[in-house]
Amino acid sequence: MNPPAANPNSSEDSWAREVENRDRFQFGANWASFLHRLTPERIERAEQSLKYFLGATSLEGKRFVDIGSGSGLFSLAARRLGAIVTSFDFDAQSVACTAELKRRYFDGNPQWTVRRGSILDPEILASLGEFDIVYSWGVLHHTGAMWEALENAGKMVAPGGLLFIAIYDDRGRKSRFWKRFKHLYVKTPKPLKWGLFIPAFMKIWGPTLLKDTLKGRPLASWKAYAGRGMDAWHDLLDWLGGYPFEVARPDSIISFYRERGFALKNVKISAGGCNEFVFGRAR
Repeated sequence: MNPPAANPNSSEDSWAREVENRDRFQFGANWASFLHRLTPERIERAEQSLKYFLGATSLEGKRFVDIGSGSGLFSLAARRLGAIVTSFDFDAQSVACTAELKRRYFDGNPQWTVRRGSILDPEILASLGEFDIVYSWGVLHHTGAMWEALENAGKMVAPGGLLFIAIYDDRGRKSRFWKRFKHLYVKTPKPLKWGLFIPAFMKIWGPTLLKDTLKGRPLASWKAYAGRGMDAWHDLLDWLGGYPFEVARPDSIISFYRERGFALKNVKISAGGCNEFVFGRAR
């Protein structure tokens, strides 16, 4: 008897193969480092981000799924706000990070489940079901099949529920440049990455740091960076290495979900990063 065929969407098989072939950035390794810098202030900022975009002061009793939980910060924020949380990620190290945050703050709590899985895996979707809040910030464009991932995320929203996603804006030629750069960065052996990192760092942060220095406050913006509870160093690494990488114009995302019965509830258009959307599904 022949052995069963491998599941091409299997988290374990696909992730290991892509990392070995240098076709995927190891997001989890970056988030493991970030956890050493996690502070109560950063957790509070993450909570405020959720409350602001979802238009809620509490998530008490809401079923919340964090697709691509990464560091686990926003799963933690949702649980602290009262949600019943399910976290899953394709990256083994990201799963470990999320599990570590659960251990630190909600050890043994049955209202927070952490597991391994891919949003592209039909078995995962079938096993998890629907949620009141489906959250996936800056994740679906890193799957290698963004539109399929967007489709699947929408299917996880219960009638009357909310979908909160963030997707890289399509900047045309600039986006194409960064896609090539990211692929090269991931392919480059670690000792040689500095040759790419330094010029990219100067392009992204150089003008801001120069202005701060001229004002007599060097590194002020770098030290003060705390968007959504993150920090400048780890967000920069996430940006430079974030491959696979896809983009979409805001109107394309909005049209995509309107055709599937969703209404736009909130939106924030980025000046060059991720556009943020909250959609509501009809009851």
